[in-house]
Amino acid sequence: MRIAIIVGSTRPHRNAKVVADWVFERAQARTDARFELVDIADYDLPLLDEPLPPSMGQYKKEHTKRWAATVESFDGFVFVTPEYNHSVPAALKNAVDFLYAEWNNKSIGFVSYGSAGGTRSVEAWRLIAAEMQMADVRAQVFLPFDTHFTKEFRFAPRDEAAEALEVVFNQVIAWATALQPLRNG
Repeated sequence: MRIAIIVGSTRPHRNAKVVADWVFERAQARTDARFELVDIADYDLPLLDEPLPPSMGQYKKEHTKRWAATVESFDGFVFVTPEYNHSVPAALKNAVDFLYAEWNNKSIGFVSYGSAGGTRSVEAWRLIAAEMQMADVRAQVFLPFDTHFTKEFRFAPRDEAAEALEVVFNQVIAWATALQPLRNG
C-alpha cells in the first residue's frame, strides 16, 4: 500500500508543513505501508484551468497531468488540513477539484489543526470525499491551537495526538486494502 501524506496549505509560514513532517516521521516507524510526503505547493497549481470537467479525465494542461499521475499512484491519503474560516483551505480544495477518477475508491484520513482543532474543516472534507468516491475513515487527529501549539504557534503535539494518529494510519491502510479490488477492477 502506498499512502500519501498531503500537505494541505500553500500559505507562507504555514503550520501544515511542520505538522505533515511530524505525521510523516511517525509513519516511518510502520512497515504495513509505504508513506510519502506530497506538498501541494510543489505542484504550483493555478486556480482550476482545465477546459473540460475533471470527471471526463481529458486533461489538457501539463500541471494537471503531473498532479494526476501523482494522485493516481497512491492507494490512500492522509490530508494535513488547516481550518480556514470554518472550512477547508482553498489551495487544497483547488488541488482536489483538478481531478476526479484519480481519487476514486481510495481511503482518506485527516489530521487537522486550527482554533477548534480543524474539526469544521474535516466535516466539510467528509462531504467532498464522498463526492469523490473516497472512503473517509472515522478516526481523526485534531490539533487545537491552544493545546498543541505554543503561544508563538509552534507545533508541540501531545502524546494523545500520536496515539490518535496510529488509529488513523490503521484505518486508512485497512480501507485502502479493502478497496483494492475496486481500484484494480
